[in-house]
Amino acid sequence: MDAPDKRKRYEFLTPLDREARGQTTEQVERCLRAAIVALDFAPGEFIDKAAVCTALGVSRFPVSEALTRLATEGLVEILPQRGSRAARIRLSEIQESMLIRRALEVMVAETAASRLPPTVLAMLRSNLEAQQEAVARDDRTGFHALDLRFHAILVDGLDLPRVAAVIDASRANIDRVRRLLSSRRRHADTLAEHWTIFRALEGHDPAAAGQAMKAHLGAVMDEVDLLAARSSDLFVI
Repeated sequence: MDAPDKRKRYEFLTPLDREARGQTTEQVERCLRAAIVALDFAPGEFIDKAAVCTALGVSRFPVSEALTRLATEGLVEILPQRGSRAARIRLSEIQESMLIRRALEVMVAETAASRLPPTVLAMLRSNLEAQQEAVARDDRTGFHALDLRFHAILVDGLDLPRVAAVIDASRANIDRVRRLLSSRRRHADTLAEHWTIFRALEGHDPAAAGQAMKAHLGAVMDEVDLLAARSSDLFVI
């Protein structure tokens, strides 16, 4: 079987659990969102509804409904007479989301340097040690999950659920970009930046913690801009 035919089968999608009656559309939505964020569907790639139905073992209606919902999140584009495709990444939305993240997470880092309990600092150290192992193995999927967890530990450690909700609300498109940037070099840089943040937290230095977080998120945005300039087919202004 040639590569295009194999691709059409969407082997990264697995049949749904049919026992969860009444939740088919929600399950399809979660599966397709995960596939888009993971770049199984590349930005700009058309999505074959019939192939999705076959891969997930569902009818056409929940697939169409799920794609409509994902279009409201900006992850899917529905083009009349042409079909649906994974949306190209809007650079303006990424810039706005990163602006929000930088404002909130710099504040979180500054506050954490004064208030974070020792138990949470220990969790951060353990997370960083796991990140270090993931970099050594070039485990990009594992590193990505640990990266997200590092930031979540900081917010959760201060018991800031509304701040966490705002940060999470714009994470899907940012996560797509982070996966596009994924490389051993970028992960090694991220790890070093995370250690700098941690040392400022451990030293109870709010100014240094805030500056380290600002530099970390700024470095990510600089790389996004460079990627967008090189890969205009994946991005739209």
